[in-house]
Amino acid sequence: MTRCLPQRIETDAESVERDLFKLVLTIVELVRQLMERQALRRIDAGGLADDQVEELGLGLMRLEEAVTSLRERFDLQPEDLNLDLGPLGPLLGD
Repeated sequence: MTRCLPQRIETDAESVERDLFKLVLTIVELVRQLMERQALRRIDAGGLADDQVEELGLGLMRLEEAVTSLRERFDLQPEDLNLDLGPLGPLLGD
C-alpha cells in the first residue's frame, strides 16, 4: 500500500505540538517496552531479589500509567504511536 503525502502540511501550532508530542511519546513507549523486556530477562535469569522484582514491577506500572495518561491527554490511541517502518514492519511490538 502506497501512502501519498498530503498536498498541504498542517502547520498550525496545535497540530505541530500534537505531532511532536506523538513522536516523543512513541520514543518513550519504545524505551518502556525495551525496559520491560530487559526486566523480564533479568527476572527469568534469577538475577534479582524479590524486593527488586517488586520495585521494578511497580516502576514499570507507573511508567505505563504515565504514558497512557499523556496519550489520552492528546487524544492518541496506542496504534497512533506505532510507526510504520515500511519493509521493516511496525516499530513497536504487539
